[in-house]
Amino acid sequence: MSDFNILLEKGRNFHGEICPGIVIGTRIAMVGMRELGMDPMERNRDLMVYVEIDRCMADAVQAVTGISMGHRTLKYKDYGKFAATFLDLSTGKAVRVSTVEGPREPPQSDDKTKNAKPDMKGMVEKLSKVKEEELLVIEEVKVDIGKHDVPGFPKYRAYCEECGDRVLDKREVIIDGKTLCKACAESPYYQKI
Repeated sequence: MSDFNILLEKGRNFHGEICPGIVIGTRIAMVGMRELGMDPMERNRDLMVYVEIDRCMADAVQAVTGISMGHRTLKYKDYGKFAATFLDLSTGKAVRVSTVEGPREPPQSDDKTKNAKPDMKGMVEKLSKVKEEELLVIEEVKVDIGKHDVPGFPKYRAYCEECGDRVLDKREVIIDGKTLCKACAESPYYQKI
């Protein structure tokens, strides 16, 4: 079994199925780690990854690399893009790997295909075999990581003057001299009942 198939299986096991996003995420993770000189078959304690989408691709990247939010080595940027940036914390070297984008041929539509489901198996097979340069863009980048974003024990705590919640890692907001959590400062995504 090839490394790709072994890593694709890791993505499938983590995500629950193999879909186009798992294939793309596996390929992105393999390329990102290769560009940093890291082996995806080994644990890489100096790896941090920023994923730019909260879809299947992110699950594959997490499964292949072994990074996680709990270890503070997986960062999420809500850009809605099939892309991830891989950072070697020991050297500062970083590479962003994204999918080749551009105009796409619209699917042909006739009465038979109008309501047909996409051919997932065919897409998975095609994405597994397409040449790397036709699928992915690799860019060397610079990532400025703040001291409150690195893995490890929290170095700073604050308490919201509105709700009393503890806020770690300089995520508090100061408004009119008052220390607030983001939920109190910006309105929360939840409503207490």
